[in-house]
Amino acid sequence: MNVNSIRRAAVPGIAALALLMSACGASNEDGGDAEAGGLSGNLKGGGATSQEKAQEAWKVAFQGKNDGLVIDYSLLGSTDGRSQFISKALSFAGSDSYIKDEELAAAKERCDGNVIEVPAYISSIAIAYNLPGVDELKLDSATLAKIFAGEITTWNDAAITALNEGVELPSTKIAPVHRADDSGTTKNFTDYLGKTAEAEWPHEAEDAFPVSGGLSAEGTSGVVKQIGDTEGAIGYADASQTGDLKTVSVKVGEEFVAPSPEGAAKTVAVSPVVEGRDATDIAVDVDRTTTESGAYPVILLSYLIACETYEDQEEADLVKGYLEYIVSDEGQEESAKEAGSAKLAEDTAVKAQEIVAGISAK
Repeated sequence: MNVNSIRRAAVPGIAALALLMSACGASNEDGGDAEAGGLSGNLKGGGATSQEKAQEAWKVAFQGKNDGLVIDYSLLGSTDGRSQFISKALSFAGSDSYIKDEELAAAKERCDGNVIEVPAYISSIAIAYNLPGVDELKLDSATLAKIFAGEITTWNDAAITALNEGVELPSTKIAPVHRADDSGTTKNFTDYLGKTAEAEWPHEAEDAFPVSGGLSAEGTSGVVKQIGDTEGAIGYADASQTGDLKTVSVKVGEEFVAPSPEGAAKTVAVSPVVEGRDATDIAVDVDRTTTESGAYPVILLSYLIACETYEDQEEADLVKGYLEYIVSDEGQEESAKEAGSAKLAEDTAVKAQEIVAGISAK
């Protein structure tokens, strides 16, 4: 698919949402910054581990504005976050993949009405590796698919050396690392492989990693530690948490692109919204096949999931206050600074703020 055809396919989404993200970090000039509200009580959320650094920054800042408030965000993974939100164990959830069609009915029943699903955090999924002496590595999606499928097993394989002319690659055995728990990061990564390397990766995008073998670890931090502890390892994790690990530049069109907030933003900017959702749900189908110059399509777009109405006034007030802070200019600036995320573009920030402002009690 060429660039023009991708842009045409994405036009309805862009028209509806404008740009979801902005590489330059545009903000809402009319404000939207959360003010101290004197909230008190306990707010329980959880889900995507990719949001760990952002949630910690948001939590500290917002609790500082509300002395009587305690926020608990549990690092459960996206799947368990959504399921525990639906079961009412959580007041809100974070998820690296939008609510599945088959989950929507249960989510609406839990809310006794509309479900709120707004983007809050976008980041590159870095493909990190541990290969001493190799400071730069280029890979295309077909080669990555074969590595994670266990078909390419050594670092000096001909497919890898062909993409890295002049790089001295060792015969070290490749140790692919994947998430052991169900994860939206896994779903996003396997979605990228499936859409860009269909012949090499015939698996559906799912929260559970579909190939047996290799190494596995719980959560984003577990994957990062496993890669760092294992020479020859390669794995996928939110870019904000890969630390000093080296990362792969992936082939996009005729370029090789490293993970960055700007590259992630460019990908989202050409991606259409999901059709048939309620006005309170602004989920996006990420265009993994873009050849837009500078775009980095291995990304996660992480959402906040909540109810439009709650049975309890205190719960409604706490969810509304915290989510309003997260999607505010101030909250987005905080996650960009502390977690390296791309900020919500102005039009989307306004839309998300309007949706979250509608949270109330019955």
